[in-house]
Amino acid sequence: MTELQDIIGQIPMDQIAGMLGTDEPTARAAVEAAVPTLLAGMNSNAQAPDGAASLESALGQHQDGLIDGGVDVGQVDTADGEKIVNHVFGGQQDQVASQLAGTGQLGGAGSDLVRKLLPILAPIVMSYLAKKLLGGNQAGAGSQTEAGAPGDSGQGGGMDLGGAIGGILGGMVGGQGGAAGGPGEQDGQGGFGGLGDILGGLFGKK
Repeated sequence: MTELQDIIGQIPMDQIAGMLGTDEPTARAAVEAAVPTLLAGMNSNAQAPDGAASLESALGQHQDGLIDGGVDVGQVDTADGEKIVNHVFGGQQDQVASQLAGTGQLGGAGSDLVRKLLPILAPIVMSYLAKKLLGGNQAGAGSQTEAGAPGDSGQGGGMDLGGAIGGILGGMVGGQGGAAGGPGEQDGQGGFGGLGDILGGLFGKK
């Protein structure tokens, strides 16, 4: 199982479907498109000047145990999620939702559904990254796990956040740092591989 699949596997699709007012297959397709898109946006932000430090600071605020013992979507702070989405996509979340809604993976799901989903997923993704990179509920950003690179990047307190997130994406966004595995590695595994083009278009030139 890839880390991307691990994140998605912790999200209760029945709860997501209920919140979105749709069926579980549509909810799953939307989640499988939205999660890597959020990660790609965070990865892109981490490449910008001071972006890694800003992201690490934000992750420090999401050591909240949201994913411990399974996600309860009812506990997600969607107002916080909206702030995350706005920061990650720079106010272009409507464009992102529209492009995602046009992919085959979503089976015709509308952009409104995707737009509603992004703020639900954003805190979940942040909580996962915080646990992986900062050590979950442990106090302080210095408690890194194996995902934190040695202090050679000069960014984000020595943590190569871009490389770590790129590794989770597994090469889906061409040329974005630290990908573990070649492009299309997830083809046939939940339908992630077909998102490579749209993610590259959204973030590859930033």
